[in-house]
Amino acid sequence: MKYDPKIHHRRSIRLAGYDYSQPGLYFITICTRNRLCLFGNITNDEMIMNDAGRMVHKTWANLLRRFTGIQLNEHIIMPNHFHGIIVGVPLRDVIQNKVGDMVGAFKSITTNEYIRGVKTKNWPQFNKKLWQRNYYEHIIRNEESYQQISEYIQNNPLTWHEDKYYG
Repeated sequence: MKYDPKIHHRRSIRLAGYDYSQPGLYFITICTRNRLCLFGNITNDEMIMNDAGRMVHKTWANLLRRFTGIQLNEHIIMPNHFHGIIVGVPLRDVIQNKVGDMVGAFKSITTNEYIRGVKTKNWPQFNKKLWQRNYYEHIIRNEESYQQISEYIQNNPLTWHEDKYYG
């Protein structure tokens, strides 16, 4: 089917009118495609990462080498999704697309590493795409919101069975 912008359009996850070039905190959630539990298990209210989960964790931490002008705050790898807070510090107004670029790089790198793990380490297979097409982004606008989101991330394993991403 030929591309038709009237029917083939993506909804923007960007907040209309928000100046993404200013310093900011961004809460992101990325889910595996079909919510497959590929990164470990919750045992006794604690996330126990498998090798794939540790790879996701390492890839997240390594984003600091790839992207300047950012900090990575609280994050958690769950069996089928990831939550993290990115602190964007404007560097000559380049933060505007950096969050999307970071998520894209993160998804690409982890997908390639996961494919290697399937081939060489017998990791569970997945159907063509490791991650869902988009991601959830929320701009953290004040300290109270930051504290609530940080607490949510830290307590995510405790509420796994009630989580909307529970598989």
